[in-house]
Amino acid sequence: MAGDPSFTIGMEEEYLLVDRETRDVVSDPPEEILKQCQSLTDNQFVQPELLRSQIEVNTRVCHSVAEAGQELARLRRLVVEIAGQHGLAPIAASTHPFGRWRAQHHTEKARYKMLSRSMRSLAKRMLICGMHVHVGIEDDELRIDLLNQFTHFLPLLLALSTSSPFWEGENTGLKSYRLTVFDNFPRTGLPERYASYSEYEHQVETLKQAGIIEDATVFWWDLRVSARYPTLEMRITDICTDLVDAVAIAALTQSLLHYLNRLRCRHMTWRVYPRFLVDQNRWRAMRYGLDEGLIDFASAKIVPVPVMVREVVEMVREDAQSLGCSRELDHVLTILERGTSAHRQLARFETAVAQGKEQDAAFQKVVDGLIEETAAGLYH
Repeated sequence: MAGDPSFTIGMEEEYLLVDRETRDVVSDPPEEILKQCQSLTDNQFVQPELLRSQIEVNTRVCHSVAEAGQELARLRRLVVEIAGQHGLAPIAASTHPFGRWRAQHHTEKARYKMLSRSMRSLAKRMLICGMHVHVGIEDDELRIDLLNQFTHFLPLLLALSTSSPFWEGENTGLKSYRLTVFDNFPRTGLPERYASYSEYEHQVETLKQAGIIEDATVFWWDLRVSARYPTLEMRITDICTDLVDAVAIAALTQSLLHYLNRLRCRHMTWRVYPRFLVDQNRWRAMRYGLDEGLIDFASAKIVPVPVMVREVVEMVREDAQSLGCSRELDHVLTILERGTSAHRQLARFETAVAQGKEQDAAFQKVVDGLIEETAAGLYH
């Protein structure tokens, strides 16, 4: 019917650049890498990030998940090829296994200088990368309504994406350590709940008038109303080392929003649980990923993540068919079978240690695996 959301898709990924010989993060990579990438993408789709050791790619506005996957694969290949010409490689992981944040340098850009001034030492620690998925929801009030409802599913998406088990040469015991770093910033974590778009706008204007923020781009919630595009932007996930995993999570995100809108069209709604309860699942997803289960609030019991995921996949299967992303959605079940990047990183490290390698050499093996898996990011 007229006025339905477009459910377009846009994806963003952030990579760390590493030296192929040392496998360490390169704190001062050649500027030519970014310039070459931008010259081949009309200066739009490859961007600098807060740290010089990072590089970000953004897809065009895509009309299907398959199109977004193809675009993301093209951008990954481009960064791999250009970085390789300089003896470097990108890794799609939310933390580097042994890189040191104190050794990094900030990008010389007005926005990042402002962040460094305002956040001080917190900004220096941002040696982390994420993946964002934009879904086109053009109506302001609908975006707020779906923001409130979709928050319930965010921990599940995080559990499917974890890729940050190590930090500065230590096994943190968490599958997603990235969020423990990012959560030190203000305006992070789960989004607020709003009764209307005007209520949201009022809070933004209050902070702007007080001189706290310039605009809503510095709302860094796990799910936010995009300040630049008519989209909801899902931001909770770690970056997926395997590109097909990333595309599957995008399909699940799009399908869930389509499902919630379909309920709304039938005058139904998903129950909005207190932020406090959802935050307990967020922590469990950070700590355990797929391994220890999340809380089912209706029964007040811990339910295995695979059980929850399979139920959600079945719930949105009709929506995936309508959106043309059934194949991509099905890959979510493959993630359950073989685990996330965090599982593979931990397994590589443990195997290397069991083979008698010193810890430093074992971490290098982990980076080797990340380089290989990132470069193999193909989508058909």
